[in-house]
Order: sequence, then structure tokens, then C-alpha cells
Amino acid sequence: MPPIGIFDSGIGGLSVLSHIHELMPTEDLLYVADSGHLPYGSKTSEYVVQRAVAITRFLVEQQGAKAIVVACNTATAAAVSLLRSKFPIPIIGMEPGVKPGIKQSRSGVVAILATEGTLGSEKFQSLLEQHGNGAEVIVQPCKGWVEQVELAEHDSPKTRRMVADQIKPLLRRGADTLVLGCTHYPFLKETIGIYAGKETQVIDTGLAVAQELRRRLRSNNLLGIAKTSGNTQFWTSGSPQRTGRLISRLWGDPNRVNTLPV
Repeated sequence: MPPIGIFDSGIGGLSVLSHIHELMPTEDLLYVADSGHLPYGSKTSEYVVQRAVAITRFLVEQQGAKAIVVACNTATAAAVSLLRSKFPIPIIGMEPGVKPGIKQSRSGVVAILATEGTLGSEKFQSLLEQHGNGAEVIVQPCKGWVEQVELAEHDSPKTRRMVADQIKPLLRRGADTLVLGCTHYPFLKETIGIYAGKETQVIDTGLAVAQELRRRLRSNNLLGIAKTSGNTQFWTSGSPQRTGRLISRLWGDPNRVNTLPV
């Protein structure tokens, strides 16, 4: 069967890739880290759309992907509708877990942690209007978090200070549920937990996205039937050596990271 393509602005989408591999271990996977254009969150919508289209075209037309996962909230908000109109295959995007966050909150105060690009998008505003009634929703851009993950500094003193500076004011405002609206942020979950405490719920939608992908593949008769473990290939627009080291720490030995030709 053809492979599944996954892309993100960097290595954050590995958090989604892990869920996909665990749920469908026999599928061949293609992962693109667009590290040469990181971060997406501070780029214009037009720029992100351009990158998303170029990467999707590479995965579909050159690598034969049967489905695409946009493992980036910012790219989903900017480009997923256009991608679906251009490519006749299942395209799954990320969406901050506003609905489950509100449903699970006991205090009625929910904080959405995301990039400026996600929080300022029309798609996110529509999501808030649709599901945000009946709760106080605090939107919190977390400047610098993506870059710390890309440096593999998940638990450095600097990262801890940055996380504490964002989380503590949210707790003082009564938030008991934190929604991770960026695929890089699950790699900071342990650090977030230090300051959020055990009583605070932290919601990550990566597993839900993997489950939706499996459902879509099954409904389109695209689910792999191989009995052997699938292969995973990696590309980056940044440094293959540096990206390879990061992937080794967060995923496992990638064997080789290819240079993205777009």
C-alpha cells in the first residue's frame, strides 16, 4: 500500500507521528520537518500556505502518499481547506481540543496554549464561537516554546522559566484545564506538569488525530493490510544532521534524514 505523509514546521509533529505508528504499526510513513522555515507561528498566512502546498505536492506527487496529516496547528488553520480542494486524498488537520477541554473542565476556565498564528486564525475564532460558550476560555500564545523544543531543551532552566511564566498566571485565573494547541507542546508536558500540578488536566489531541486518520483510511479502503512493521522515512528543509540528532532523541534512530527538495 502507498505511504502516509505527515508534515510539520519542525520536529513537533513527531508527537503525532508516534500516535500514528502506535495505532497503525504496519503503515509506511513519510515525515517532513520544514525546519528551514521554522517557526510557522510568526509567519504570514500566505507564507505558511505556500509551504504547505509545496510539501503536500512533494509527498503526494513525488512520494505517492495516500493521505496527508498536517501535524501542525498553524498550518492546519492557514492551509487545510485549500489542500483539501487541491488534492483528492484524505487530508487530516490538527485542531486545538477546545470542545473536550470545556467538557472536562470543573472550574469552567480553560486555557488554550498555542502559537500566535493559530490563535489569530479565522479557523480558531470559528472554533471558539462554536464550542466556547458556557466557559471562560483564555488564549495564551507561548512565545519561544517551539524554539526550545527544536533545541531539545525540554527541561532546561530556561525552558522551565518560560513555562512557569506562562502557566502560573493561568492557574491564578482559575484555569484547571490546559489545551495544547501546538504539536511541539506535548514534548513539554512533563515540564508543564511541574507547574500545573496533578489536579490540572492537560489535553493533547494527537491520539484523536491518529484515530481520525485510521477511520478515514478504513472508510476509503486505504488501510494497510501488511503483517510486517512499516518503514518511516524523513525529510527536512533544514540541516539533515541536526534534524537527525533531534529525531534520534525523540523518536529513535532515523537511519537517514533526506534533504527536502522544495
